Amino acid sequence: MINITLILLVALTFSIVGTPLARWAALRVGVVSVPRSRDIHLAPVPLLGGAAIYAAFVIALLLFRDLNYIRELVGILLGATLISLFGLVDDRWGLTAPVKMGGQILAGVILLLGGTQVQLFEQPWLNWALTLIWVVGITNALNFLDNMDGLSGGIATIAAAFFLLLAAMNVPRQFLVGSMAAALIGACIGFLRYNLNPATIFMGDTGSLFIGFILAALAIKLRFLSNESIVTWMVPVAVLLVPIFDTTLVFVSRLRRRVNPFTTAGKDHLSHRLAALGMTKREAVLTCYLLAGMCGLLGTYLTQAHRYEAYIVGGAIIIAMIAGVVWLERVCPNGVARKR
Repeated sequence: MINITLILLVALTFSIVGTPLARWAALRVGVVSVPRSRDIHLAPVPLLGGAAIYAAFVIALLLFRDLNYIRELVGILLGATLISLFGLVDDRWGLTAPVKMGGQILAGVILLLGGTQVQLFEQPWLNWALTLIWVVGITNALNFLDNMDGLSGGIATIAAAFFLLLAAMNVPRQFLVGSMAAALIGACIGFLRYNLNPATIFMGDTGSLFIGFILAALAIKLRFLSNESIVTWMVPVAVLLVPIFDTTLVFVSRLRRRVNPFTTAGKDHLSHRLAALGMTKREAVLTCYLLAGMCGLLGTYLTQAHRYEAYIVGGAIIIAMIAGVVWLERVCPNGVARKR
């Protein structure tokens, strides 16, 4: 527990100190987000906040590493580094969607080679395929979610906090998951000091892709020996339900409008629609935080649920997601509230 606390504090310190340095560097080299029609900020904002998150996370873990998990940690950090580099190149020069997707798949393969994979099926190839689908899906979900000041970093902090709690609750306690979750919490909180509305720096794809990859890896590494896998696979899905719902909403909305979900951007995310319905930007973000906390509590409950209870909850989640998508598409299509 002392090591976990130290990891969190070290990551927090390096993030608080490193984020202004990243902002200075972004301004010097011209890595800034210039407002476009789809954006909600009105003036150029430096990127590279993700570089500070990455550095704080890695430094904290390397200072307090546990050699018992070195192979898995190296695989996760190599994959995370690769995906952060793809994000950095995209922030500076721009990358096409297929190239970014290729980088995510390659990072997922590195994760597999490091020994981190889903373990639901008897056939190894099914576990490998599901691992890659999960990594690419969650990585993109956090990348999509980075659309309003403080949103992606805050949701990641809440999800990591629940992963840390779940790692501590389950016997044997899982130090690798706990340490990575603590490092991510510290790095994100330090960054949020400068990213809450009005933000003075953005994390960019460097940060959102990195955070998504780490959360995907944490979800895979969690183990719940007190319950059966037919139930516990739903736990990380519940914890990450807000980014999953946001991505589902965006995909459905854009496919209905017959546009490419990957190459087309817009103000059709959950946060944008909440703002269009009358909330301020900060209220929309805080509402998403509240939903993320509720989903985390739901995931915690599922760790102890019986099979029939878990699948009733799972069915209710699916119904709620469908209802939410239908309602938001009806009252606020494409992020614009309908006039009464």
